[in-house]
Amino acid sequence: GINAEYMGGRVLPEGFGKSKMSVTRSRLHKKRPTGGVRHIHRKKRKFELGRPPANTKLIGASAKEKRRVRPVRCRGGHIKWRALRLSEGNYSWASEHSTRKARILDVVYNATSNELVRTKTLVKGAVVQIDAAPFRAWYERHYGIYLGKAKKKDTKDKKDAAKKVSRDRLKRWAKRAKKRSLDKALEAQFKSGRLLARVSSRPGQVGFADGYILEGKELEFYSKKIEKKKAKK
Repeated sequence: GINAEYMGGRVLPEGFGKSKMSVTRSRLHKKRPTGGVRHIHRKKRKFELGRPPANTKLIGASAKEKRRVRPVRCRGGHIKWRALRLSEGNYSWASEHSTRKARILDVVYNATSNELVRTKTLVKGAVVQIDAAPFRAWYERHYGIYLGKAKKKDTKDKKDAAKKVSRDRLKRWAKRAKKRSLDKALEAQFKSGRLLARVSSRPGQVGFADGYILEGKELEFYSKKIEKKKAKK
């Protein structure tokens, strides 16, 4: 049997793994490098099995649909988790060594095809917009600086907030502020509430759409690509 801990506590449906052979990745039907026709001398093989693509779709937070992931039994008894519907993922902020779960808001760019952007398909390498709130909250706790539009607070609220912060925390903030550096382009994104990120996991294989926030030259590169695409419209 398959260990439940290995599957992350996920339960397999009835009749799992009982699928018929159909699509094959065999290249026997292709011509030889010389141009000659190959004569198919054997039948399909299990190790050449092909499966339809996952085409993982992005669903909104307000949508009635929930996160949908299906197990696929593979060669050797291994399991792949085929994500069909996703709405969030774990994203890392490399320069700050911080990772937070964030909601995926939109798919904005894909080097493969604009069709994947139109249909909001999540694949590895896709550039997406994620919610900035989890990272903004972490930054405020870590540095004592709020990234975003200035909050409108009364003078009484400001005095109360200053009293709540301990001296030790103020010392830590002052120490961290010496090494603090933030890209201007990234800071502007925090004000809009949406961050550009790139999906680095394979949703159709692992069941998650995890990735990292774009920074520096990479952010500049993809920003130009997105602006160029908008200009064509």
